[in-house]
Amino acid sequence: MRLDKFLKISRIIKRRSVAKDISDQGRILVNCKEAKSSTKVGVGDELTIKFGNKTLVVKVTALLESTKKADTDRMFKIISETYERDFNQETSELN
Repeated sequence: MRLDKFLKISRIIKRRSVAKDISDQGRILVNCKEAKSSTKVGVGDELTIKFGNKTLVVKVTALLESTKKADTDRMFKIISETYERDFNQETSELN
């Protein structure tokens, strides 16, 4: 399944066009390699997605052609979710 389609169907990203834009900007890694929207993903692949100050790492557990919202949890497992602190916020807290 294409990366952009997986992200949309799994509801990690709500719109396929947004998933395409993010992946084409180099903000998504599949198995530690930079991925484009057309990259094929399979069960067992690890996706690292960078959203602004948040990085989400998930493992693909199932590929479904269509899902209901309740079924999306079957498609991936969250491995980690980390947030980077804003440098400007850190410096203002120090003063």
